[in-house]
Amino acid sequence: MGWLTKFFRGSTHKISEGQYHNKPAEETSWNGPSSPAVVTDVLSEFDNDDIAHAISLSLLEEEQRKATAIEKDMHLEEDEQLARAIQESLNVESPPRARENGSVIGGNAYQPLQFMFSSGFRTCAGCHSEIGHGRFLSCMGAVWHPECFRCHSCSQPIYDYEFSMSGNHPYHKTCYKERFHPKCDVCKQFIPTNMNGLIEYRAHPFWLQKYCPSHEVDGTPRCCSCERMEPRESRYVLLDDGRKLCLECLDSAVMDTSECQPLYLEIQEFYEGLNMKVEQQVPLLLVERQALNEAMEGEKTGHHHLPETRGLCLSEEQTVSTILRRPRMAGNKVMEMITEPYRLTRRCEVTAILILYGLPRLLTGSILAHEMMHAWLRLKGYRTLSPDVEEGICQVLAHMWIESEIMAGSGSNGASTSSSSSAPTSSKKGGRSQFERKLGDFFKHQIESDTSMAYGDGFRAGNRAVLQYGLKRTLEHIRLTGTFPF
Repeated sequence: MGWLTKFFRGSTHKISEGQYHNKPAEETSWNGPSSPAVVTDVLSEFDNDDIAHAISLSLLEEEQRKATAIEKDMHLEEDEQLARAIQESLNVESPPRARENGSVIGGNAYQPLQFMFSSGFRTCAGCHSEIGHGRFLSCMGAVWHPECFRCHSCSQPIYDYEFSMSGNHPYHKTCYKERFHPKCDVCKQFIPTNMNGLIEYRAHPFWLQKYCPSHEVDGTPRCCSCERMEPRESRYVLLDDGRKLCLECLDSAVMDTSECQPLYLEIQEFYEGLNMKVEQQVPLLLVERQALNEAMEGEKTGHHHLPETRGLCLSEEQTVSTILRRPRMAGNKVMEMITEPYRLTRRCEVTAILILYGLPRLLTGSILAHEMMHAWLRLKGYRTLSPDVEEGICQVLAHMWIESEIMAGSGSNGASTSSSSSAPTSSKKGGRSQFERKLGDFFKHQIESDTSMAYGDGFRAGNRAVLQYGLKRTLEHIRLTGTFPF
């Protein structure tokens, strides 16, 4: 008699887009006492015709309900079969992962969208409203209206069967590539995948400039100072000896001998502040690469930093071609280089210091500080030292000078850092640009990370000794034993 109970209670069926929200009549419980007296009392309020009419309507309603339920079950079964067919047709694909210098650095997995048909009460994770009958997406642990599942980058709906993820955000595959796929800093193109489907690129250890591996063999030039590769949209300056210089390094480049003299005086003051004054007047000459290489061949002794020498402390009499006047710039090329021969005569153990022209002031100064230490050792009568000891202690002095310049920062008076002493220094160039300050950090990094036995290992051993015993005691130990103290 459940249907009769419903009928007399006046209940109605709520059908929202094919979804029942009431319990079926068979599951509805009788809430009142079931006794003949109650039924009799209720029936007494109606005549027989009314009761017969009500029973007929109830039977008709029950037949219609059963027919609707059967039809709905058939539709749901068809929808579920269609959803399974779509799901089975989807493929899961993995995107390329990035690889830096041969190491995998990460990536994301493409996940398929699951197009289904709703058969119950669900809430969209996008608009937080109910999902009625029709298509919906099931992904990322939630369900969505198709138009609510949107790309985190372009905010447009994702209708593709595959999408990309970053964090908890979905992206179109194309939007993800544009936003996260690394681009080459040289050619500005997406870095291609290698044969294993991984994104592989090279990166400078200091500047972190990313570039395609192919640029290491396709003739792309590097700046001879900062080592950055030349981007396609800019042009480095071509020096007359074939070197290339970026515009940022060119801004503070020292180009002729007279221009280098103020810097030479700064280095001499730096040594004097360390109680290491060089009494003799040693000529300083700025030269081209060819002149530097020729002078190196004429020198009988000395240790040189291959593959390219950028400074030299001479002890032999020679005739050297020095740069007399700053060359003129024509477009991106150095023109009208004016040189003159300079005859070196031997008045002491050191005849001259040669420095390669066209390098930034901080790099020129560090090379000069290095070569000045060679001169100081020879003028003070130090014995012939092994390459790692002599080049190592010279690199320590170059490192100390760069540190003093970095601390000076804006060009005001500063002090060099050392465990034993400090020396005041001032920059005649005035305030430095942000790039020049970064360049100083790079040259310091170059000294610290050099992998060669003489210049790299020698510097690290010498620097440890200076930090532990001080510069004065370290130099005294070198003079007596020819080695660093340990």
